[in-house]
Amino acid sequence: MDIFNRFQGIFFNPKITLKAISEKPVWIDALIILLIAWALFNYVTTPYLQKDTLQLLQSSTKLQERMGEDAFNRMIERTKNPSKARVLLSSLLQKPATLLIGFLFSSLIILAMSRMFSTEGNYKQVLSAILHANFIDKILGNALRLVLILTRKSFMQTTTGLALFFPKLEITSPAFIILSQVDFFQLWLFGVLGYGLSSIFKIELKKGLILSYSFWFLKSLLYIAYGLISIRFIV
Repeated sequence: MDIFNRFQGIFFNPKITLKAISEKPVWIDALIILLIAWALFNYVTTPYLQKDTLQLLQSSTKLQERMGEDAFNRMIERTKNPSKARVLLSSLLQKPATLLIGFLFSSLIILAMSRMFSTEGNYKQVLSAILHANFIDKILGNALRLVLILTRKSFMQTTTGLALFFPKLEITSPAFIILSQVDFFQLWLFGVLGYGLSSIFKIELKKGLILSYSFWFLKSLLYIAYGLISIRFIV
């Protein structure tokens, strides 16, 4: 199955597509597409993220008191006028590298969790399934997010999660942080991944979905905890 058929199959026939991928795992071309798409998304949205970050930092008297006026002003200046090289390094290297590490680590965790249900399956199969399922979030999801960011001219206020239905929530509020993790494209992604895990580990679809969404739940808790801790240093 070529990359085009795998790409469209994830959206229109995920069960058959992921069964084929589990039987003959391929991942390099999918990984390249995801990393390029992620790099371009970050490069285009960097000015909006920079603007939002600057506004958030400038409004934080708590952070200024903690850092001291000189250090705070230097940070503001770096945020306001980042070098071109810094922007390129972050968008085209650092963030794609972080995404790659996330894929590798996620595959390892899911493989370890799967041993509660099965001794079948291997790391390459799980990695391949995760990469292809991420077409949903990193290609289609980010395409919609990009439209919303360009329309609203804001990165941080843009979400495709439950927080979308509560436009008056502050982005620094615990409610916004929690609701943003219930992202519709992520839910779709992990639902589709359940098909792949079912085929890889030779288990019922129900168990595949339990495994997939259990990982999503744990990942979401981690991101929520990180967000809540981070925001305490700013507001």
